[in-house]
Amino acid sequence: MTNLSVDPALATTPLVIVPTYNEADNVPSLVGRLRRAVPAAHVLIADDNSPDGTGRIADTLAAADDHVHVLHRRGKEGLGAAYLAGFGWGLDRGYGILVECDADGSHAPEELPRLLHALSGADMVKGSRWVRGGRLVNWPRSRELLSRGASLWVRMWLGIGVKDSTGGYNAFHARTLRGLELDDIASAGYCFQVELTWRAVRNGFSVAEVPITFVEREHGASKMGRAIVIEAMIRTALWGLEHRVGQLQRLLTGGVHRARRLRGRSKQVHRARH
Repeated sequence: MTNLSVDPALATTPLVIVPTYNEADNVPSLVGRLRRAVPAAHVLIADDNSPDGTGRIADTLAAADDHVHVLHRRGKEGLGAAYLAGFGWGLDRGYGILVECDADGSHAPEELPRLLHALSGADMVKGSRWVRGGRLVNWPRSRELLSRGASLWVRMWLGIGVKDSTGGYNAFHARTLRGLELDDIASAGYCFQVELTWRAVRNGFSVAEVPITFVEREHGASKMGRAIVIEAMIRTALWGLEHRVGQLQRLLTGGVHRARRLRGRSKQVHRARH
Protein backbone atom coordinates (compact mmCIF):
# COMPACT_ATOMS: atom_id res chain seq x y z
CA MET A 1 0.00 0.00 0.00
CA THR A 2 1.19 3.51 -0.84
CA ASN A 3 1.60 6.01 1.95
CA LEU A 4 -0.17 9.28 1.12
CA SER A 5 -0.55 12.52 3.04
CA VAL A 6 -2.63 11.57 6.09
CA ASP A 7 -5.16 13.84 7.78
CA PRO A 8 -5.00 13.11 11.56
CA ALA A 9 -8.75 13.76 11.83
CA LEU A 10 -9.44 10.67 9.74
CA ALA A 11 -8.11 8.43 12.53
CA THR A 12 -11.55 8.64 14.15
CA THR A 13 -13.59 8.95 10.95
CA PRO A 14 -15.53 5.94 9.62
CA LEU A 15 -15.10 5.19 5.93
CA VAL A 16 -18.04 3.25 4.51
CA ILE A 17 -16.97 1.28 1.44
CA VAL A 18 -19.75 0.56 -1.07
CA PRO A 19 -18.80 -1.71 -4.01
CA THR A 20 -21.01 -1.13 -7.04
CA TYR A 21 -21.78 -2.78 -10.34
CA ASN A 22 -24.95 -1.64 -12.10
CA GLU A 23 -26.40 0.02 -9.02
CA ALA A 24 -27.52 3.30 -10.61
CA ASP A 25 -31.01 2.99 -9.13
CA ASN A 26 -29.71 2.41 -5.61
CA VAL A 27 -26.61 4.53 -5.05
CA PRO A 28 -28.12 8.02 -4.64
CA SER A 29 -30.61 6.84 -2.03
CA LEU A 30 -28.04 4.76 -0.15
CA VAL A 31 -25.47 7.55 0.01
CA GLY A 32 -28.10 9.98 1.25
CA ARG A 33 -29.18 7.59 3.97
CA LEU A 34 -25.58 6.95 5.04
CA ARG A 35 -24.86 10.67 5.28
CA ARG A 36 -27.96 11.23 7.42
CA ALA A 37 -27.33 8.20 9.65
CA VAL A 38 -23.72 9.10 10.48
CA PRO A 39 -22.99 12.66 9.27
CA ALA A 40 -19.30 12.42 10.21
CA ALA A 41 -18.72 9.32 8.09
CA HIS A 42 -17.13 9.35 4.66
CA VAL A 43 -18.41 7.15 1.83
CA LEU A 44 -16.21 5.49 -0.79
CA ILE A 45 -18.04 4.16 -3.85
CA ALA A 46 -15.85 1.50 -5.49
CA ASP A 47 -17.35 1.11 -8.95
CA ASP A 48 -16.38 -1.72 -11.28
CA ASN A 49 -16.91 0.29 -14.49
CA SER A 50 -20.67 -0.24 -14.41
CA PRO A 51 -22.24 -0.05 -17.88
CA ASP A 52 -25.42 1.50 -16.44
CA GLY A 53 -23.64 4.72 -15.49
CA THR A 54 -23.26 4.10 -11.75
CA GLY A 55 -19.76 5.58 -11.88
CA ARG A 56 -21.00 8.85 -13.41
CA ILE A 57 -23.72 9.13 -10.78
CA ALA A 58 -21.10 8.52 -8.08
CA ASP A 59 -18.93 11.31 -9.52
CA THR A 60 -21.89 13.69 -9.37
CA LEU A 61 -22.52 12.79 -5.73
CA ALA A 62 -18.84 13.27 -4.88
CA ALA A 63 -18.72 16.66 -6.61
CA ALA A 64 -21.57 17.85 -4.39
CA ASP A 65 -20.29 16.43 -1.08
CA ASP A 66 -16.70 16.33 0.15
CA HIS A 67 -17.57 13.34 2.36
CA VAL A 68 -18.22 11.20 -0.72
CA HIS A 69 -15.38 9.69 -2.76
CA VAL A 70 -15.21 7.47 -5.84
CA LEU A 71 -12.77 4.73 -6.75
CA HIS A 72 -13.10 3.82 -10.43
CA ARG A 73 -11.98 0.27 -11.19
CA ARG A 74 -11.21 -1.33 -14.55
CA GLY A 75 -14.05 -3.82 -14.64
CA LYS A 76 -16.06 -6.43 -12.79
CA GLU A 77 -13.52 -8.35 -10.70
CA GLY A 78 -15.69 -9.53 -7.83
CA LEU A 79 -16.85 -8.28 -4.46
CA GLY A 80 -13.67 -9.29 -2.67
CA ALA A 81 -11.40 -7.43 -5.06
CA ALA A 82 -13.54 -4.30 -4.77
CA TYR A 83 -13.44 -4.36 -0.98
CA LEU A 84 -9.70 -5.01 -0.91
CA ALA A 85 -9.17 -2.02 -3.20
CA GLY A 86 -11.39 0.05 -0.92
CA PHE A 87 -9.54 -1.09 2.19
CA GLY A 88 -6.25 -0.14 0.58
CA TRP A 89 -7.60 3.28 -0.41
CA GLY A 90 -8.83 3.95 3.11
CA LEU A 91 -5.80 2.62 4.98
CA ASP A 92 -3.43 4.63 2.80
CA ARG A 93 -5.30 7.81 3.72
CA GLY A 94 -5.36 7.12 7.45
CA TYR A 95 -8.99 6.22 8.15
CA GLY A 96 -9.22 4.56 11.56
CA ILE A 97 -12.52 2.77 11.01
CA LEU A 98 -13.59 1.00 7.83
CA VAL A 99 -17.04 -0.40 7.11
CA GLU A 100 -18.39 -2.75 4.44
CA CYS A 101 -21.89 -1.99 3.14
CA ASP A 102 -23.91 -3.40 0.24
CA ALA A 103 -25.06 -0.93 -2.40
CA ASP A 104 -28.52 -2.42 -2.84
CA GLY A 105 -30.00 -1.22 0.45
CA SER A 106 -29.95 -4.65 2.10
CA HIS A 107 -27.79 -3.17 4.84
CA ALA A 108 -29.74 -0.36 6.48
CA PRO A 109 -27.57 2.74 6.99
CA GLU A 110 -29.77 3.60 9.96
CA GLU A 111 -28.25 0.62 11.80
CA LEU A 112 -24.66 1.75 11.23
CA PRO A 113 -24.47 3.62 14.59
CA ARG A 114 -25.12 0.29 16.33
CA LEU A 115 -22.12 -1.31 14.60
CA LEU A 116 -19.88 1.65 15.35
CA HIS A 117 -20.90 1.70 19.02
CA ALA A 118 -20.11 -2.02 19.36
CA LEU A 119 -16.72 -1.45 17.73
CA SER A 120 -15.60 0.44 20.83
CA GLY A 121 -15.37 -2.95 22.55
CA ALA A 122 -14.29 -5.23 19.71
CA ASP A 123 -11.78 -5.50 16.89
CA MET A 124 -14.42 -6.40 14.29
CA VAL A 125 -18.21 -6.08 14.38
CA LYS A 126 -20.61 -8.03 12.18
CA GLY A 127 -24.18 -7.01 11.52
CA SER A 128 -25.88 -10.35 12.09
CA ARG A 129 -29.12 -11.82 10.80
CA TRP A 130 -28.89 -14.84 13.08
CA VAL A 131 -28.38 -13.42 16.56
CA ARG A 132 -31.32 -12.51 18.80
CA GLY A 133 -33.05 -9.47 17.31
CA GLY A 134 -31.83 -10.10 13.75
CA ARG A 135 -34.53 -10.09 11.07
CA LEU A 136 -35.11 -10.77 7.39
CA VAL A 137 -37.50 -8.80 5.19
CA ASN A 138 -38.84 -10.09 1.86
CA TRP A 139 -36.37 -12.95 1.67
CA PRO A 140 -37.51 -16.18 0.00
CA ARG A 141 -37.50 -19.18 2.30
CA SER A 142 -35.01 -20.91 -0.02
CA ARG A 143 -32.52 -18.04 0.38
CA GLU A 144 -32.89 -18.09 4.14
CA LEU A 145 -32.28 -21.83 4.33
CA LEU A 146 -29.25 -21.50 2.05
CA SER A 147 -27.76 -18.72 4.15
CA ARG A 148 -28.42 -20.45 7.47
CA GLY A 149 -26.97 -23.66 6.08
CA ALA A 150 -23.85 -21.85 4.87
CA SER A 151 -23.30 -20.33 8.31
CA LEU A 152 -23.68 -23.74 9.96
CA TRP A 153 -21.27 -25.22 7.41
CA VAL A 154 -18.67 -22.58 8.31
CA ARG A 155 -19.10 -23.12 12.05
CA MET A 156 -18.77 -26.88 11.61
CA TRP A 157 -15.63 -26.77 9.49
CA LEU A 158 -13.83 -23.85 11.13
CA GLY A 159 -15.02 -24.30 14.69
CA ILE A 160 -15.80 -20.62 15.23
CA GLY A 161 -18.66 -19.24 17.30
CA VAL A 162 -19.68 -16.48 14.88
CA LYS A 163 -23.30 -17.10 13.92
CA ASP A 164 -23.41 -15.05 10.71
CA SER A 165 -19.98 -15.57 9.20
CA THR A 166 -21.27 -14.94 5.66
CA GLY A 167 -22.77 -11.54 6.52
CA GLY A 168 -21.33 -8.53 4.72
CA TYR A 169 -22.27 -5.59 6.97
CA ASN A 170 -18.98 -5.38 8.86
CA ALA A 171 -16.97 -2.74 10.69
CA PHE A 172 -13.24 -2.90 11.44
CA HIS A 173 -10.58 -0.92 13.20
CA ALA A 174 -7.77 -0.12 10.78
CA ARG A 175 -5.35 -2.02 13.01
CA THR A 176 -7.52 -5.12 12.63
CA LEU A 177 -7.46 -5.01 8.85
CA ARG A 178 -3.70 -4.53 8.89
CA GLY A 179 -3.43 -7.72 10.94
CA LEU A 180 -5.45 -9.86 8.53
CA GLU A 181 -2.74 -10.26 5.86
CA LEU A 182 -5.04 -8.81 3.20
CA ASP A 183 -2.51 -9.32 0.40
CA ASP A 184 -2.96 -13.09 0.77
CA ILE A 185 -6.75 -13.13 0.41
CA ALA A 186 -7.89 -14.94 -2.73
CA SER A 187 -11.67 -15.23 -2.27
CA ALA A 188 -13.69 -13.30 -4.81
CA GLY A 189 -17.36 -13.28 -3.89
CA TYR A 190 -19.59 -14.71 -1.18
CA CYS A 191 -16.63 -16.48 0.41
CA PHE A 192 -14.77 -13.22 0.92
CA GLN A 193 -16.78 -12.39 4.04
CA VAL A 194 -16.14 -15.84 5.47
CA GLU A 195 -12.42 -15.47 4.89
CA LEU A 196 -12.28 -12.06 6.59
CA THR A 197 -14.13 -13.43 9.62
CA TRP A 198 -11.98 -16.57 9.74
CA ARG A 199 -8.77 -14.56 9.52
CA ALA A 200 -9.93 -12.26 12.31
CA VAL A 201 -10.72 -15.17 14.64
CA ARG A 202 -7.59 -17.10 13.69
CA ASN A 203 -5.37 -14.09 14.39
CA GLY A 204 -6.84 -13.55 17.84
CA PHE A 205 -9.05 -10.54 17.12
CA SER A 206 -12.35 -10.20 18.95
CA VAL A 207 -15.46 -10.40 16.75
CA ALA A 208 -18.78 -9.06 18.04
CA GLU A 209 -22.19 -9.52 16.42
CA VAL A 210 -25.07 -7.06 16.61
CA PRO A 211 -28.56 -7.69 15.24
CA ILE A 212 -29.61 -6.13 11.95
CA THR A 213 -32.66 -6.22 9.71
CA PHE A 214 -31.61 -7.53 6.31
CA VAL A 215 -33.89 -6.31 3.51
CA GLU A 216 -34.08 -7.89 0.06
CA ARG A 217 -33.07 -5.46 -2.68
CA GLU A 218 -35.84 -3.50 -4.42
CA HIS A 219 -33.95 -2.56 -7.59
CA GLY A 220 -31.55 -4.50 -9.79
CA ALA A 221 -30.50 -8.13 -9.79
CA SER A 222 -28.76 -10.07 -7.04
CA LYS A 223 -25.11 -10.95 -7.71
CA MET A 224 -25.51 -14.24 -5.81
CA GLY A 225 -25.07 -17.36 -7.94
CA ARG A 226 -24.63 -21.08 -7.46
CA ALA A 227 -20.93 -20.95 -8.41
CA ILE A 228 -20.28 -18.39 -5.66
CA VAL A 229 -21.90 -20.60 -3.03
CA ILE A 230 -20.00 -23.67 -4.21
CA GLU A 231 -16.73 -21.72 -4.05
CA ALA A 232 -17.51 -20.74 -0.46
CA MET A 233 -18.29 -24.30 0.60
CA ILE A 234 -15.14 -25.74 -0.98
CA ARG A 235 -12.82 -23.04 0.35
CA THR A 236 -14.29 -23.31 3.84
CA ALA A 237 -13.79 -27.07 3.90
CA LEU A 238 -10.19 -26.68 2.72
CA TRP A 239 -9.47 -24.06 5.40
CA GLY A 240 -10.98 -26.36 8.00
CA LEU A 241 -8.86 -29.31 6.87
CA GLU A 242 -5.73 -27.16 6.82
CA HIS A 243 -6.49 -25.90 10.32
CA ARG A 244 -7.05 -29.41 11.69
CA VAL A 245 -3.89 -30.74 10.05
CA GLY A 246 -1.96 -27.86 11.61
CA GLN A 247 -3.45 -28.64 15.02
CA LEU A 248 -2.50 -32.31 14.65
CA GLN A 249 1.05 -31.42 13.62
CA ARG A 250 1.45 -29.10 16.61
CA LEU A 251 0.04 -31.79 18.89
CA LEU A 252 2.43 -34.42 17.55
CA THR A 253 5.39 -32.03 17.65
CA GLY A 254 4.55 -31.11 21.23
CA GLY A 255 4.29 -34.79 22.14
CA VAL A 256 7.71 -35.52 20.65
CA HIS A 257 9.27 -32.62 22.56
CA ARG A 258 7.68 -33.76 25.83
CA ALA A 259 8.89 -37.32 25.27
CA ARG A 260 12.43 -36.08 24.66
CA ARG A 261 12.36 -33.97 27.82
CA LEU A 262 11.11 -36.95 29.84
CA ARG A 263 13.86 -39.18 28.44
CA GLY A 264 16.43 -36.52 29.27
CA ARG A 265 15.20 -36.25 32.84
CA SER A 266 15.16 -40.03 33.17
CA LYS A 267 18.80 -40.24 32.08
CA GLN A 268 19.77 -37.52 34.56
CA VAL A 269 18.06 -39.40 37.40
CA HIS A 270 19.74 -42.65 36.32
CA ARG A 271 23.21 -41.04 36.31
CA ALA A 272 22.58 -39.42 39.68
CA ARG A 273 21.73 -42.78 41.24
CA HIS A 274 24.92 -44.34 39.95
